[in-house]
Amino acid sequence: MAQHGRKTPQADGVARYVDPSGANPEFPNINPFFHTHRTFGEQLLPADTAAQHKGKWPALFGQEGPLHLEVGTGNGFFLEGLAKEHPTWNMVGLEIRYKRVVIAAKKLKKSGLTNARVVRYDASFISDLFEEASLDAVYINHPDPWPKKRHEKHRIVSEWFLRICAPLLRPGGSLRLKTDHRPHIDTLLALLGPNNSERADPLPYTIRQTSEDVTQGESIWDDDIETNFQMKFRLQGLPVYAVDVVRN
Repeated sequence: MAQHGRKTPQADGVARYVDPSGANPEFPNINPFFHTHRTFGEQLLPADTAAQHKGKWPALFGQEGPLHLEVGTGNGFFLEGLAKEHPTWNMVGLEIRYKRVVIAAKKLKKSGLTNARVVRYDASFISDLFEEASLDAVYINHPDPWPKKRHEKHRIVSEWFLRICAPLLRPGGSLRLKTDHRPHIDTLLALLGPNNSERADPLPYTIRQTSEDVTQGESIWDDDIETNFQMKFRLQGLPVYAVDVVRN
């Protein structure tokens, strides 16, 4: 049976996410960035080629090193910044929108970065791309709020995503959330708070640090990168919340 939040049943060893636009590339109303993203170059991996790198990411990057994942790369400000800051890390940015993956890939290409790639993929299916205990960190920056109850299955800040992500993170690995949407923070604190240990199947995470506003003073992370959204909210005097979680 498919897990909550996933669109198809799992099948071991088979890539389960299929790019719907790829099924009929000549469809007249296709996104204008579809063809661009498929032919962009080494900085950008389309959905139909990404899963072949599962367990082989060091070969793609040409170096052994910690593997870090950003879920929802957007226009690539954070991905580019972190890759510059840590050239020995291998960085994967996951994004579903065609235009955004192209914009992010252009940033990586312009910067000459070889330790980062953008992947167009549905975040509900990250186990297609990564082996168990292979990720050192997962970053979620300003995810879509999906505020209505019927949208719950789309929310990345959710129990279903935490359960998908847990086996992919190495013990001691971190999950970092930054958001301007306070309900995301409340959800994460509720899921991983004191009641978590009382569950029959508790989530294997511990909250390490929180911040009510990373735009004021120092961040809770020494290597934090200001995102485009974060800069906008800072200039408006609005808070950006953060939670640092460790994989038990």
